[in-house]
Amino acid sequence: MRQDVSIGEAARDSGVKVPTIRYYEQIGLLPAPPRTDSNRRLYNAGDVRRLTFIRHARELGFEVVAIRTLLTLQDEPGQSCAAADTIANDRLVEINQRIASLNALKAELELMVASCAHGRVAECRVIEILADHGKCVHAHH
Repeated sequence: MRQDVSIGEAARDSGVKVPTIRYYEQIGLLPAPPRTDSNRRLYNAGDVRRLTFIRHARELGFEVVAIRTLLTLQDEPGQSCAAADTIANDRLVEINQRIASLNALKAELELMVASCAHGRVAECRVIEILADHGKCVHAHH
């Protein structure tokens, strides 16, 4: 990659959309880049790597606060990785909770569909359960 690139090229190289790059600058995840005489932003290879890091962290579901901490850790590589481990472990716990919730939801929907048996709406278990959450097998979904 060339030393200095425009915001459009940084977006293409990092996979982060131009408005999102501007947003990351506004909230301090990405330092404001130098500008040309015509006021165009110029990004270097480090900026593009940082944008790629942020994009990947967002794809994994990390919140902005966690990404900010991870970036700080990345900027100071000599320190312990305990904080990064904690952040990743917290995300893993969230994902496992989400999976459990989705599995409960799946089981509830499968039961509703199986018990409906394509009868009449008056006997439809889907409508009955949707009308009364108390009739659900799984309370948390």
